[in-house]
Amino acid sequence: MVIAPVTESTRSVTTGAASDRRDRRAARRTGGPGVGFWASLPTLAVLVTALVYFALPVVWVLFAATKSNADLFGSFGLWFSDAPQPLTNLQNLFTTDRGIYTQWLLNSLFYSGLGALIATILSGAAGYAFAKYAFAGREAVFAMILGGVLVPATVIALPTYFMFNAVGLTGTYWSFLLPSIVSPFGVYLCRIYATAGVPDEVIEAARLDGAGDVRIFATMATRMMAPALVTVFLFQFVGIWNNYLLPLVMLNDARTFPVTLGLMLWNGQTQRAPLYYELVVTGAAVSAVLLIVVMAALQRFWRAGLTAGATKG
Repeated sequence: MVIAPVTESTRSVTTGAASDRRDRRAARRTGGPGVGFWASLPTLAVLVTALVYFALPVVWVLFAATKSNADLFGSFGLWFSDAPQPLTNLQNLFTTDRGIYTQWLLNSLFYSGLGALIATILSGAAGYAFAKYAFAGREAVFAMILGGVLVPATVIALPTYFMFNAVGLTGTYWSFLLPSIVSPFGVYLCRIYATAGVPDEVIEAARLDGAGDVRIFATMATRMMAPALVTVFLFQFVGIWNNYLLPLVMLNDARTFPVTLGLMLWNGQTQRAPLYYELVVTGAAVSAVLLIVVMAALQRFWRAGLTAGATKG
């Protein structure tokens, strides 16, 4: 009886056959290659529903901004009319009432941009200090700041008005800008991120090299905290841009209105002048497009934050 020697090719064939059998058994146990799709189907359905819920109003206002008054109420809302007029609507938007919409848009950019920038700097500095410095009463002060997240804006609107009225700031740009530079949630987020994303060893090494605390924060910590700072900036920017109650309470001159309050002013005139329906819808579309542009421009910072720490070396 001759026994054939076991060669490398024989061993590879035997190993491959065993592996195929294991794969077939695993496929039978898990329900086949398509089971992953069916398992993720509920999650996919929830995500699609959320996408439709949030995107549908934006899609509607973009289509509505191309229509006349008659088509606005007489055509299907999620498609163009037979005679779209986007350029005419934009021209009317920026020329009505001596071009006051441009002033409202610039006001909103000023309030949102400067307010979000200052709020981001203050939140980043405060969050870094809470994370990296030990001082008496740190947790008590942080708890009071965190409590500001739980206070509704409607509760503090009237007291804020009385405070600013006492010093003569109501009706000015400062009456809306100054309350907007405070972000309790931003302080909380920056503290969490600074604790996890700024190593103590890096700070100690910088101090040994002679760097001061301000320089360490400005040149090193802010780069490590960039995803958190961008998140704070965007949240604060959108929050200030969409704020309606505070400017309603503080401002009384239409030339100082942000775009939200200005559009509500026009909306109140639609009963006597139906032309304002077109202006309100087109103005809302322009406002939404600007926010989408800001969101898209800051996406790369979030992607950088999500992948930070994913690799070594």
